[in-house]
Amino acid sequence: MDNRAEIRQFLSSRRGRITPEQAGIEPYGGRRRVPGLRREEVARLAGVSVDYYTRLERGNLHGVSDSVLDAIAGALELDRAEHDHLYDLARAANTSGRQRAGGTSGTAPSTVRPELQYLLDAITEAPAFIGNNRLDIVAANTLGYALYSDMYRTPSRPANHSRFIFLDPGARTFYTDWDGAANTNVAILRREAGRNPHDKGIAGLIGELSMRSDEFRTRWAAHNVRRHYAGTKFFQHPVVGLLELNYQVLGLEEDPGHTLTVYPATPGTPSAEALKLLASWAATEKITETAQGHVPA
Repeated sequence: MDNRAEIRQFLSSRRGRITPEQAGIEPYGGRRRVPGLRREEVARLAGVSVDYYTRLERGNLHGVSDSVLDAIAGALELDRAEHDHLYDLARAANTSGRQRAGGTSGTAPSTVRPELQYLLDAITEAPAFIGNNRLDIVAANTLGYALYSDMYRTPSRPANHSRFIFLDPGARTFYTDWDGAANTNVAILRREAGRNPHDKGIAGLIGELSMRSDEFRTRWAAHNVRRHYAGTKFFQHPVVGLLELNYQVLGLEEDPGHTLTVYPATPGTPSAEALKLLASWAATEKITETAQGHVPA
């Protein structure tokens, strides 16, 4: 991403969503052309000069202190994910070209250590998978592959959540709330892009989806970000029907850029019984071999 453009658009979009009344300030300056706060109002709330805030919103976060970032976040009423995103943008702005050239791109591998596959295979009663920062599924257990079997109908590997949601018509049936899934997916991808602004894989994925999907392009322009670590999701699986699954996402400290996601069902529910049926179907269909690109015997 263009760091300066991203900073400019992110800050201006957050400023535009807050009215003076919401911010608890008395509006001034005559007729307003936009419903959101003016730059001078944000500067006043953050306790910085108008010139300084204007410099920041024009995309220059070079040398900005944590205290100023916190003040800006408070003035713009950023949530935790947005606050973290602002810090990521500042970190990228303060990373020199020499540091970038000498460091890594932040690209997470599309394979995992054998020990992680052993861990996945030990989880037998819930779908589980390991994803990277490009939202690829790089490894899964049998139920994980079975849950996302529709993503493996094409030969392209690794399977990717974003491509499935925005480019595969079947996703609109699989996700009972497709709009919610699409919004969440883009918000996660933008947060990852902020964390890894020089990752060519992420940049390529964003470029591809922007060219091929109006739905993605519209959501990307909103500059929303999101933390995504726990909750409940609903899927309409083509074999076992409706699944209501809890999810937990865990970072893998020894494998930067990778996360482990597990989808247990609440014991005793129809979804728990459906997962048992899904496991039987996966074994019959040899779904693991199919998902990994092998042809079943």
